[in-house]
Amino acid sequence: MTTITLRSHDELKSIAQAGAAELAWDASAEEIIAWVSRNFATGAAAVACSMADAVLPALVADQLPGVDVLFLDTGYHFDETYATRNEVAENLRVNVVDVLPVNTVPEQDSLLGKDLFARDPAQCCALRKVEPLSRSLRGYELWFTGVRRDEGPTRTDTPLVVWDEKNGLVKVNPVATWTYEELISYSDDNLLPVNPLLSQGYPSIGCAPCTKKVAPGADPRSGRWAGTSKTECGLHV
Repeated sequence: MTTITLRSHDELKSIAQAGAAELAWDASAEEIIAWVSRNFATGAAAVACSMADAVLPALVADQLPGVDVLFLDTGYHFDETYATRNEVAENLRVNVVDVLPVNTVPEQDSLLGKDLFARDPAQCCALRKVEPLSRSLRGYELWFTGVRRDEGPTRTDTPLVVWDEKNGLVKVNPVATWTYEELISYSDDNLLPVNPLLSQGYPSIGCAPCTKKVAPGADPRSGRWAGTSKTECGLHV
């Protein structure tokens, strides 16, 4: 990770507001990333990637080669997700950064009891996703996410550029307007690494114990924490 001098929250908040005003509600991913390249220094931005696909890292790397890609290694991922992470690191012009929780899975089991994800999924996500990402983002001014408006009711109003008050930096969602079909088509056309689980009934991929297959036509995120009232891990709320 490149060390940079971070601008103040007030400065960054003003830049986010200007970007939101400048970019249309349906601006293209390329236009959004170009706006970032004009307003942020090399090393100031990072991409958060779940390794379901490599579209977002590829898009960003086209204009910001060598960008840091943050992979939240919860210790609970599918083997296919780790394999996709390795493909991205080997084949794209990015720097994959493994973001680790404070405790390993065995350490967490020892401290809080085995299978916390089954008893308290919100706490498990907080410990293994939210806290590690928040800690990692402190060295950046902006982060890119792959959140899309078509993913479910909680994401239909996703902005393209917004001030992330919780983490204290600018948050950019370049593919917010894309559909799942457009994502897969772009991936296929550009021969990008893709998690094979996407074609096996898992349109939204999280940790293995908390991700189930989704019925055709159902909410793409209905397989996440199925059988509970939980719909988000906490990263985007």
